[in-house]
Amino acid sequence: MCAMLRAMAPTAPALPPLADDGSCCAPLAGPPLDADAAVALAQQLKALADPARLQLLSIVLASGSACICDLTEPVGLSQPTVSHHMKVLVDAGLLHREKRGKWVHFSVDAQALRDLGDRLADPRGALAPA
Repeated sequence: MCAMLRAMAPTAPALPPLADDGSCCAPLAGPPLDADAAVALAQQLKALADPARLQLLSIVLASGSACICDLTEPVGLSQPTVSHHMKVLVDAGLLHREKRGKWVHFSVDAQALRDLGDRLADPRGALAPA
């Protein structure tokens, strides 16, 4: 009976190796993301993963520059909370911070946003070294 069951069992065809050297996988298309680049990309993506920070970034982008005092009302958050969110965006390299007198003004780092957009638009770009 066992021989009959074995004869009926489907067998998978042997797959040829993808690489000429006999290994089972094709070679990498490019170098993998190194640890420092992974940390930087994760920091940017984490900064953008919060709805309040996305809203704040959008306000600054639409206005060109924004004072911290003008950002609390549109998002309905306290000034300390908005300051924290803006610090996260600055630390991620997405915003510039400039102190003018007693007020702090923020502007978008357009090149950083372009670079991030380019990395995400290319299917391999997000994980390719910068």
